[in-house]
Amino acid sequence: MSGSDKAKAKTEQAKGKAKEAVGSAVGNESLEAEGRGDQAKGDVREAGEKAKDAVKDVLKRKD
Repeated sequence: MSGSDKAKAKTEQAKGKAKEAVGSAVGNESLEAEGRGDQAKGDVREAGEKAKDAVKDVLKRKD
């Protein structure tokens, strides 16, 4: 996983956790849901990058 893509995923996950926590603290269900959505986007981005890395590793071993 490239450094910048990994950082984007982690940032998105952290931003989502913060939004969810703030939403929960103030009773804002919409903000809470938005935070969970941001976390999910970060998780998907991270999974995609890990899949790319796995394919690259397989291709390197094949050579």
